[in-house]
Amino acid sequence: MNILEMRGISKAFNGVEVLKNVDLTIEEGEIHTILGENGAGKSTLMNILTGVVPMDRGRIIFRGQPIERPTVPLTEKLGIAFVHQELNLFPTMKVYENLFLTKEPTHRLGALKKREMIARSRAFLEALGVEIDPNALVSELRMGQKQLLEIAKALFFEAKLLILDEPTTALNNEEIDRLFAILRRLRDGGTSFIFISHKMPEIFALSDRYTVLRNGAFIAQGRVAETDAEALARLMVGPAYTGADVYRRRTLGGEALSLDRLSGPGFRDVSLTVRKGEILALTGLQGSGSSELMQAVFGALPVERGSISVGGKALAGRGIHAAMKAGIAMLPANRKENSVVPDMTILENTYLSEHTLSARRPHISRRAEQKKFDALKKTLNIKAESSANPVLSLSGGNQQKVFLARWLNTGGDILFLDNPTQGIDVGSKAEIYQLILSLAESGKTILINTLEIGEIQKVADRCAVFYDGRLIKLLPHEAIDEHTVMMYSTNAVETMEA
Repeated sequence: MNILEMRGISKAFNGVEVLKNVDLTIEEGEIHTILGENGAGKSTLMNILTGVVPMDRGRIIFRGQPIERPTVPLTEKLGIAFVHQELNLFPTMKVYENLFLTKEPTHRLGALKKREMIARSRAFLEALGVEIDPNALVSELRMGQKQLLEIAKALFFEAKLLILDEPTTALNNEEIDRLFAILRRLRDGGTSFIFISHKMPEIFALSDRYTVLRNGAFIAQGRVAETDAEALARLMVGPAYTGADVYRRRTLGGEALSLDRLSGPGFRDVSLTVRKGEILALTGLQGSGSSELMQAVFGALPVERGSISVGGKALAGRGIHAAMKAGIAMLPANRKENSVVPDMTILENTYLSEHTLSARRPHISRRAEQKKFDALKKTLNIKAESSANPVLSLSGGNQQKVFLARWLNTGGDILFLDNPTQGIDVGSKAEIYQLILSLAESGKTILINTLEIGEIQKVADRCAVFYDGRLIKLLPHEAIDEHTVMMYSTNAVETMEA
């Protein structure tokens, strides 16, 4: 039986049709993935369902009853909850206060029933299998606990359909396994989920059925068990999709970056040399130290001991500015927190970093910056109507290209890319891979930190595998595969000399 039916949903913004007669059906007690490239219409469809955006045409039926004009209060009352990628929790409040927010039970004279709220919160979280103290401040929770709390909030007042937007972005493998176990148990109890993710392994591990959107139109629906990742990617991207290996071997230059017994928060005694034009992938389980190493070399985290050389010369000074002056640039993980400056235009976001290096020249020539942007736009294939538009007007993939342009604008020859395809659709990922290879062919040295082995196989000359803060194995391109990397990532094989 269907818990939700959306029929013929259409929506246009400023005359541009972003949804074209889209159909979506969700069954009771299922996890249903919605797939599509950035800009395919997934977010608009979910915003229509939850009453954030009005539809132009179409019908919505929830639990057998039509919803004529969805509004946020109405859909919440009916039992539809949207758990966004950006968590809506109050960090200075306690767990139980977040759970009961706006629905607090009170005594006759208006005083809050704190003991009752704490007791009910504890019983609910324990029944859900979530190990969180209801008296803890949200700011003290780990990211995985915050994500589970956000889902618990939706379930606390009996949501029947939960929309989960990229819920695993900030979770480690153990937290993902715990989350998935809870979702499966809730599904088996009759709760329905709409799951939005770009991570194919997660989709096949969790989802029952899928719906594919492309360019605002319904493309296909089916059972996940009856398809494969290649077929889904082709549906998302269309005839232009190719899943071929894009790796290209290149002639490498001399030493570009050298680390000697480098130690810092989360990593220790890392020695490593990377050559000019080389693409080196860093990987390991979440928290293995690879991301922390990258941040420390860039100056965002302290170095406790050891040395860094760039082009055969010791890095002069410490900190981000010193690293940038030495030609190191870094695209950080989680672009929404660490890259986006939402109040600035696309052009302003592009030249932001370059002007920290030219602070003695306080005047910015918009004409000169526009010329540089136009060249980078062509090189990186940034799809933007105008550089004067807000950066948030772009899709995730194009935002990431803008931030890459930001760092190329500094003239850096060593690029650190920390999880560069996070939250990006399969088509944009393919473009990013080609860009990485093209930059390496032009002489840039690139270090990419990622947990995706398929990504490493597509671009990396070598793969540095980390475990518990240590570099334990360097693999050449031909030795990189899922099994081998996982064996070293989990320390399941004898540690060998890197």
